[in-house]
Amino acid sequence: AASYILFVKGGCWTHHHNHNHLNPNKNYDNDKNNDKNSFKLQNQSKLKTTSTSTTISTTTTSSTSSSSTTTTTKTIYTETTNPEILQKALESNQTLNATEHVCTVDSNNVPTLHGHARSEMRLKKLWHRATYVILKHVVVDDATSAAPQDSTSSSTTTQYHYLIQKRSNIKDYCPSKLDPTPGGVVGFGESYQENAIREMKEEMGIDCIYILPQTDQQHQHLKQKHDPNQHDPNNQHPNKRYCTMRYLFTFPYTDDKVKVWGGLFEATYHGPFQDLKFQPEEVSHVLQLSPSQLQSHTRSHPHDYMPDSLHALQLYFQRLHDESIGRRLLRGSSSDITNYNLRPKPKALFFDCDDCLYFDDWTVAQLLTDNIEQWCVTRMNLPPGEAYRLYKEYGTALKGLLAEGMLLEHHEPSI
Repeated sequence: AASYILFVKGGCWTHHHNHNHLNPNKNYDNDKNNDKNSFKLQNQSKLKTTSTSTTISTTTTSSTSSSSTTTTTKTIYTETTNPEILQKALESNQTLNATEHVCTVDSNNVPTLHGHARSEMRLKKLWHRATYVILKHVVVDDATSAAPQDSTSSSTTTQYHYLIQKRSNIKDYCPSKLDPTPGGVVGFGESYQENAIREMKEEMGIDCIYILPQTDQQHQHLKQKHDPNQHDPNNQHPNKRYCTMRYLFTFPYTDDKVKVWGGLFEATYHGPFQDLKFQPEEVSHVLQLSPSQLQSHTRSHPHDYMPDSLHALQLYFQRLHDESIGRRLLRGSSSDITNYNLRPKPKALFFDCDDCLYFDDWTVAQLLTDNIEQWCVTRMNLPPGEAYRLYKEYGTALKGLLAEGMLLEHHEPSI
């Protein structure tokens, strides 16, 4: 059994080139002056691992009226980090959960009639469903007992880390890769929500409470129930350990290795990190990264991560921005939460007067007016205020410039 904790300086991945890749056999000293920027790795697995295979032990107890018998079964799984070995293992049904009955779908996310075995889905690269869970760990200072924040709020002052899984080396997809959105393949007849809750329990030992979009009042009651700041005379040891989960969107992803319709959830865990119990055959260890550390490392080392989870993470940060500015969700657009996609960078901006110019106390309108005024003064050598006069007389300053012969149409390259 292996059990270790590594404390790594927060900037080691981006500032120290010799630490670009995690070395679980190397011990890094923790900088006590940089605790807020540090992250932890913890391995609580009980795997017996060699260079070529991993042994998973399972215990079964059977009872009769007079006696009980306990048997231990050992299953040896081949390490699948080599693509050729993984292919052979899939073909012979020797991968982890090879016979699991999973939910396969068509390209529009409509489930197939009978589903498929997991190994067949992998071999044929069939469209299927999977969950992706952004797992946030709220950092609570025991000295101040900071109250937990609402997981459905897009803006919060509470410090938190993202929990990033390092996948085991016997997985049938992206073994030993970092996974910022742990979850799993949806089983046949299983919903996205059921799978997300089950995977958090199995892989991380976390019982999640699912929060419906319209249950803000119920969630507030939950916060009060578990808030360690609230004194309960009948409970001298308030329950500080709980996790809430909410659904964000569904998205398609495809590349040369996988075709998946993903359901993305956000879970917020309030509780000690050491209480987490990792599933050994699925999880090698877990990292705690601050938001800035996560974004920095995914940019500098994208190949260390699962490509579909990296895509899901990009969508997640886009959705957080959408929520912060109140972007409307429109079916059939990139903001449709049933088919959520990355938006391309705009090549042109179109301003609608009602939605933009008058928004936020005419802030945008004033910026445009100042821009036009500056251009007319610096490029056209007009006196200050002349642009506004042209606007009042002709409707727009540009129309006035053309009407009074100060600007020939298509003559100025910046128009």
